[in-house]
Amino acid sequence: MATTKAAGKGNKTKPSDHHDKLVKAYKEYVLLNGTEPPSVFQFTRELEIPEEEFYKYFGSFASIQREIWKGYVAGTLNVLHADKQYAEYSIREKLLAFYYTMMEILKKDRSYAILSFKDVKRSDITPAFLKSFKSEFHHYIQQLISDGLATEEIVKRPVISERYKDALWLQLVFVINFWLKDDSPNFEKTDAAIEKSVNLSFELMGKGPLDMMVDFAKFLYQNR
Repeated sequence: MATTKAAGKGNKTKPSDHHDKLVKAYKEYVLLNGTEPPSVFQFTRELEIPEEEFYKYFGSFASIQREIWKGYVAGTLNVLHADKQYAEYSIREKLLAFYYTMMEILKKDRSYAILSFKDVKRSDITPAFLKSFKSEFHHYIQQLISDGLATEEIVKRPVISERYKDALWLQLVFVINFWLKDDSPNFEKTDAAIEKSVNLSFELMGKGPLDMMVDFAKFLYQNR
């Protein structure tokens, strides 16, 4: 056993560490050079890792990008679920907490986030690097919507309620884009934008004057 441990200590990087090492090195390269490495061969050579080791974890640099952005959602949820009070929040409060927490996590990687969106066109709602990010968000938001329907914080409406998750995705894209351009101290304007947009979305998804009118009309019809 002692011989095995000694041999293990002599290895600079264990194979299991390569995933995180590749992600970190890729991010650093992009930040320092403003572009991704010219090839996987050159990238892994500088890291002193065999090229084939790269393909055990990623099929391309694009897949590393997706992994990085997917990690922002995972990191956000880890923080939220570690907070015992989160489970007691209303659905509106949970969504606010999600956005605020994600912005704190993204803040640590702001330079990388800005570079990621550098060449993204305004009309591109879901850039390729956000596909896994979007899937993770949709998984989370669909559960939130289901919980909201159960507590009646969110109203089920024909056809429209099936599109709630898509509307909230557009909201998240809006928040991120607003934050990327925000130059206010500690991103105070982004915090305000989050609060106002979430409050508006729950006014629209919740029970409003139109729903009350329909309920009243049903009541009158049933009791005529």
